[in-house]
Amino acid sequence: MNSVKRNYIFDFDSTLTRVEALDILAEITLANNPQKEAIIQEIIDITNLGIDGEISFTESLERRISLLKANKADLSALIAALKKQVSKSIESNKAFFEEFANDIYVISCGFKEFIDPIVKEYNIPSERVYANTFKFAQDGEIIGFDANNVLSKHNGKIECLKNMDLNGEIQVIGDGYSDYVTREAGVADKFFAYTENVSREKTTENADHIAPNLDEFLYVNKLPRNISYPKNRIKILLLENVHPDAFEKLSKDGFSVETVSRSLSEDELIEKIKDVHVLGIRSKTKVTKKVIEAADKLMTVGAFCIGTKQIDLEACKESGIVVFNAPYSNTRSVVELAIGEIIMLMRSVFQRSTEIHNGQWNKTAEGSKEVRGKKLGIVGYGNIGKQLSILAEALGMNVFYYDIEDKLALGNATKVSDLSELLSISDVVTLHIDDNASNKNFFGEKEISQMKDGAVLVNLSRGFVVDILALKEALVSGKIAGAAVDVYPEEPAKNGEFFTELQGLKNVILTPHVGGSTEEAQRDIADFVPSKIMAYINSGNTVDAVNFPNIRLPRQTKAHRFLHIHKNMPGVMAEINKVLAKFDMNINGQYLSTDEKVGYVITDLDKDYNPKVLQKLREVNGTIKFRVLY
Repeated sequence: MNSVKRNYIFDFDSTLTRVEALDILAEITLANNPQKEAIIQEIIDITNLGIDGEISFTESLERRISLLKANKADLSALIAALKKQVSKSIESNKAFFEEFANDIYVISCGFKEFIDPIVKEYNIPSERVYANTFKFAQDGEIIGFDANNVLSKHNGKIECLKNMDLNGEIQVIGDGYSDYVTREAGVADKFFAYTENVSREKTTENADHIAPNLDEFLYVNKLPRNISYPKNRIKILLLENVHPDAFEKLSKDGFSVETVSRSLSEDELIEKIKDVHVLGIRSKTKVTKKVIEAADKLMTVGAFCIGTKQIDLEACKESGIVVFNAPYSNTRSVVELAIGEIIMLMRSVFQRSTEIHNGQWNKTAEGSKEVRGKKLGIVGYGNIGKQLSILAEALGMNVFYYDIEDKLALGNATKVSDLSELLSISDVVTLHIDDNASNKNFFGEKEISQMKDGAVLVNLSRGFVVDILALKEALVSGKIAGAAVDVYPEEPAKNGEFFTELQGLKNVILTPHVGGSTEEAQRDIADFVPSKIMAYINSGNTVDAVNFPNIRLPRQTKAHRFLHIHKNMPGVMAEINKVLAKFDMNINGQYLSTDEKVGYVITDLDKDYNPKVLQKLREVNGTIKFRVLY
């Protein structure tokens, strides 16, 4: 508890609520006015002029009321609307207003008639609300305001605070210039620019502190709050032109998100990542051990793609950094490209198109075949392989597949237990295998020699799985009739010049790793990966993590959650529970999952406990990371 008496002075419009009340009143009173939009915009413009100090507040108020054409009877609808527009973080921290009721005041240039009913629900009585009051005609029409009220005048908040003669430190929380000037005039000790709903440059540039939400204000003042750590303090860095939906989703949840359109080199990333809690990348950025060692605050990495070869997963695990990817989101996009390329290869479409582009007409059926009735050999029957199997069968192809794991066939697909057998019978061979390092040159001279003469090859999986020189030789010799390649052993970090041995060969389709690059896939990835990131940051869930013990946690209710990541060594769990017992902690639930290197234990406990327990848990031998969630 703070030893110095503090007084917290809140603005109302765009601070306690998300809106300007008179703007909402205009929506109500002008509902049937044909000039509604123009009048409302004029009211908004006048409001902003008054807030920024461009015109006197008295003038602002007079002009707005004259435009409103409002009646006392309209106020009940306004109050009902405002109750639904309380700022999100204000609403979630209702307990603060109840606990510190004697220290909280509202000073607003709005009107008590609609402010009192709203703040009453937050334990702020009418006598602690300082605001204007309306003047009504006999028929209830709002015809003006009490001109003797200091808050109806320019810089009225300064005069109001002086008259209140409060003891102790005075902190003003608001979104407008009229809030800031209280500190400038010396009647307030600190000014917090409140930007949850609107950010005004003239206000923020003069603030002692910028509070994107009430959580930040409470955190700075070491006051009780609804969440353990303000989300705006959690920094997220998204690289490589990740779909904007990811930025939107993460920002909407309250995180501070920065985007960079390109990949970063190791040195650039080391410099950039020092204060970053969450890193989002695609396939070009390399998250090396050096990068991880420099990332003191990094909690999780989101790969906005399928592959995670670009990330040192073991180094992340050893540092307690959880990695998520998007194993399913672009499956359909890859499958559709595979289907399209199979048809184009079988019909020699790309070759005929090139000839036309070069001014040559070559109408011929030679080498052009239907896919119906042909045998498709799928190497790797995972998510992509299975969906390709279904679509290819719908086209009339006979589907065969090979996988090192036992996979259940879908539809009429036939499992082949030997790769050489699959290659010998297939008219089309398509590769869909993972990025395991042991798969380097998985498909080379030997495998190509086992293929049916005149077959075609499609590789949309990993660049290093195919021996490019062996493939070139087979294409030149005519052993295989065509190939479609989307991935390469080495790919550039950015768009520009590129060379491959396969350039210029007939009936060879070359694409720059775009198998999963469709608008739909990128949008799905931008939904899936942020959801996983938010689930981990907000609750500790590690479901679908690629390098970490997976735990699906129950919803956290009225408890504090301790999350402890540690080396998987004997005695750690016993030591954790010994600490909890020493501090008489009442455990509501405990969840543990381990792998060969790390353990992850989550303990839900009653909210009341000695804070010294936190440091003791951090000191447990083998601790990698520890945090508290509530």
